[in-house]
Amino acid sequence: MKILITGANGLLGQKLVRILGNSKHSILASGQGDCRILNLPDNVSYRSCNVTNEEDVAKICNDFQPEAVIHTAAMTNVDECELNPEQCHVQNVIATQNVIRASEMVGAHLIHLSTDFIFDGSSGPYSEMDKPNPISIYGQSKLDAETLVQKAKCPWSIVRTVLVYGIAPGLSRSNIILWVKASLEHGKEIQVVDDQFRTPTLAEDLATGCILIAEKKAKGIFNISGKDFLTPHEMAIQTADFFSLNKALIKQASAATFTQPAKRPPRTGFNISKAVQELGYNPHSFLEGIKILATQLNQAV
Repeated sequence: MKILITGANGLLGQKLVRILGNSKHSILASGQGDCRILNLPDNVSYRSCNVTNEEDVAKICNDFQPEAVIHTAAMTNVDECELNPEQCHVQNVIATQNVIRASEMVGAHLIHLSTDFIFDGSSGPYSEMDKPNPISIYGQSKLDAETLVQKAKCPWSIVRTVLVYGIAPGLSRSNIILWVKASLEHGKEIQVVDDQFRTPTLAEDLATGCILIAEKKAKGIFNISGKDFLTPHEMAIQTADFFSLNKALIKQASAATFTQPAKRPPRTGFNISKAVQELGYNPHSFLEGIKILATQLNQAV
C-alpha cells in the first residue's frame, strides 16, 4: 500500500515512519521544511509540503497517488491556539480541507487525527458516540476539521487521541514523564494537577492504531488512546517510583492554581473498546510506556 504521512517531522509522524519502515508498504513522509527524521528506512522517502497551501497538497497527492493519507499535521499547542486563533484556523481547519480535497482527487482513504479536547470534560471517559462540546479555540478547530472530514467524498476515518507522550529526535516539546524525571533529578519541587483526568497515550500505540485502520481500511471514528485513566499527579507519582526519585517533591495542585490562556477540559479520557474489538488494538499501560521511554533514553545516550 502507498501511504502519505503529513506532519512527518512531529512525534507521531516519526513513530509512523519508524513502524512503517519495517513493512512492505511504500511511504511518502511529508512535513514543513527539511526532513528531521534520522536514517530514513529504504521504503520511505521524504518531501517538503505546506499543508496550508492547497496547490502544494494537491501536487504531492497527484504525484504519489497514495491509497491512504494519515493526516497528523496540526497546530497542537493549546495556549498558542488560544492566543493566535487565525493561525490555528489555517493550520487545523484550512489545512484539513486541503488534505480532504487532495484525498478525494486520488480516491485515498483519509485518516485524520483529532483530540479529546473536542469535549468539555464534564463526563469522561468518552465513547465515539458522545456529543462534542469544545471549550477552547484548539478544541473548536479540531471539531471543525472533523466536521469537514465527515463530509468528505472519499473513504475517511477520524482518530481521536489523548495526551500523547514519547520521544523522537529534533522535537522541542517535552512530555510529563521527561518533565517529572528532570525536575526531581535536579531536586526541584513541582506542582502537578490532581483534578484533571486523562488516558495518556504512548506515541507508538497511537501510530500502531493509525496503521491498523489503514491496513484494515476501517472507516468511521475511533478512540485510540492509552487504557489507564489517570490524573497528571498519578502519572507523576508513577514516574517518580519507576526512576526511584523523591516523590515528596511532587505537590498536589488544582487546575485553578495555574493561569493559562486556554481552558482545559477537567475529565476526558476515552473508552477504547471499539478499537480493541474492531481493530485488535492493544495499548501499553502507562507504566509500560514509562519503561519504553526509559529504554529509548538509554539508547540515545
